[in-house]
Amino acid sequence: MSPDNSAVPGEGVPAWEQMMRAMLGDGADEAIRELQEQGFDPAAMAAASGLPDDPAALQQVVAQVQALLSASGDEPVNWQMAHDLARQQAASGGDPSLTAQQAKQVLDALTVAELWLDAATDLPPSTGAPHAWSRAEWVEATLPTWRTLTEPVASSLSTALVNALGGSLPLGLDVQDEVPGLDPAQLLRQLGSAVFGMQVGQAAGTLAHGVFGTTDIGLPLLDRPAPALVAANVDAFAEGLDAPADEVRLFLAVREAAATRLFTHVPWLRSHLLATVEAYARGITIDVDQLEEAVSSIDPTDTAALQQALSGGVFAPHTTPEQVAALERLETALALVEGWVDEVASNASLPHLPHTMALREMIRRRRAAGGPAEQTFANLVGLELRPRRLRDAAALWAQIARDNGPAARDAVWDHPDLLPGTEDLDDPSGYASRRATAVDDAAEVDRALAEILGEDPDDQR
Repeated sequence: MSPDNSAVPGEGVPAWEQMMRAMLGDGADEAIRELQEQGFDPAAMAAASGLPDDPAALQQVVAQVQALLSASGDEPVNWQMAHDLARQQAASGGDPSLTAQQAKQVLDALTVAELWLDAATDLPPSTGAPHAWSRAEWVEATLPTWRTLTEPVASSLSTALVNALGGSLPLGLDVQDEVPGLDPAQLLRQLGSAVFGMQVGQAAGTLAHGVFGTTDIGLPLLDRPAPALVAANVDAFAEGLDAPADEVRLFLAVREAAATRLFTHVPWLRSHLLATVEAYARGITIDVDQLEEAVSSIDPTDTAALQQALSGGVFAPHTTPEQVAALERLETALALVEGWVDEVASNASLPHLPHTMALREMIRRRRAAGGPAEQTFANLVGLELRPRRLRDAAALWAQIARDNGPAARDAVWDHPDLLPGTEDLDDPSGYASRRATAVDDAAEVDRALAEILGEDPDDQR
């Protein structure tokens, strides 16, 4: 559509009328007439919505509405809005560029971390260059992965919204007649895209205030793994702790570098985790009847009721038994990743950092508790990015190393079929015998296939 950009806040023109003209352009007159004929008072609706009377504030709102409704494409998430809001949220409270000293402290810590890890794992360092970031730089680097994570479920929700409401816009307004080329379904998709853009942006910007690097939510957030630390967040975390700030920074650097090694040298792992998230999200079903019932009961002039409905589970996804099983597999994989990082990073740090065990426990509790932004993504994607069984996984990796050495522990990542399951988390001590049995069974199958095909069974070894 082509909004009438000439409509700007001006003397003698009510705020609500300026907003209508910004949204509908030449179709505003007919829309206003229809609203009034159906008994709605546009001025009262504007007052209920909190539309500002201040010309400067109103101009900003008008510009935002125009940007929203003139957005091109049918993307399920308005990524420009998500980007801008994430940057604004990341900058709240201040986000100055790193000083040379801050950058040096981070890069030095990551360099030392790699040296310590060489003694704790056979996996070599990442090939990616280390980074010292501000919060805004973290947002810029990680938003592409949030796109992968959130678009599948956003697409499902957008379709449900159009199916539920596309044929029955309020007030009987025929949008396509008033604004040629824009049908009700397109408008609803744009509105849904904006809502998701705001949610993703708010969550990413909030996370930017709490994360230490690119891996501490359990998923790798860079296409090409590289160790990085958000200097301001590391410093804020260290404040008030008994451990010196340098020690805290080194411990977090070891964790980040360990996770980056894992995602670099286990090439299938990142795609495996993200594909599992995507498959889970695409399988989400929406209760359309609940959506229709909730919306039909809302007074369009009561913005408080609308906000309450939208935040009260109207769009909540309903998981199937298959989704529950997929969620269990994903949580097990996340726990295995976090458990490996927890075990390897602690082993690497213990000879050098006196507060290793205290810091290890603090990080474990932090990951188990999550936070508001992680809950937002739980609502968006339909799952919580938290390793519920981190302690069990760490115990399992420790058991494997005790039984057969660190090399055997790391070799488990050679193929996804070798990954431990929930039974192994339940009983770490029995992992070795179960794995030996599985290997023997696989060997028997290979031998039988070789005999059927007329091959020498010994060639299968």
